[in-house]
Amino acid sequence: MKSNIRRPYLMAVVLGTALAALGNEAAASAAEISPAAITNISRYCTACWRNARLPEDQWNDCTQEVLCRLLKNVPARSWDQVLANETDERREFVRAIDAVKKRFQRGRWQSAGLPELVADPRTDESRSRNDQREAFNQAAQRVLSARQQRILHLISDGHNVADIASELALTPERVSDEKYKAIQKLRSYFYTDSLS
Repeated sequence: MKSNIRRPYLMAVVLGTALAALGNEAAASAAEISPAAITNISRYCTACWRNARLPEDQWNDCTQEVLCRLLKNVPARSWDQVLANETDERREFVRAIDAVKKRFQRGRWQSAGLPELVADPRTDESRSRNDQREAFNQAAQRVLSARQQRILHLISDGHNVADIASELALTPERVSDEKYKAIQKLRSYFYTDSLS
């Protein structure tokens, strides 16, 4: 029961903050927005933020940003059409949600003021994998021919020997031989490097 009472007040605060950010003109036109439209829009936004795996403590800020964009770009009397299919209002709403979601996901909200204080979001395993990939790419550029690099790149993308042979106009046997030689060169390079 408590959450049912809180929700309208919460949406009033979110919309009120959005209106305050836009000024008197937006506030005057907001009287035409039905409470049902605001509730439906906020529910839809909440589902979007949940699906995008945004932190729950950011959902209201994200919804407020969407409401600000709608106040700027969609007439208040048209807010009931925001959730209807194939309308200009719906397209504007989806654009607003995508813009806010992408902005958050790029980390601009957390790191805008203090980028040096933001922790690296990658796990140790992910960082290690990226470091290994970078070391592999550097080694490949140093010791492999352009053809061998291309073959290993295609293999890592999931292509089989027959596909690679067709793409590079080689026989499958030649591709297998080049792949073998490339792997041996890389093993030798990393073995020698580990001894030093």
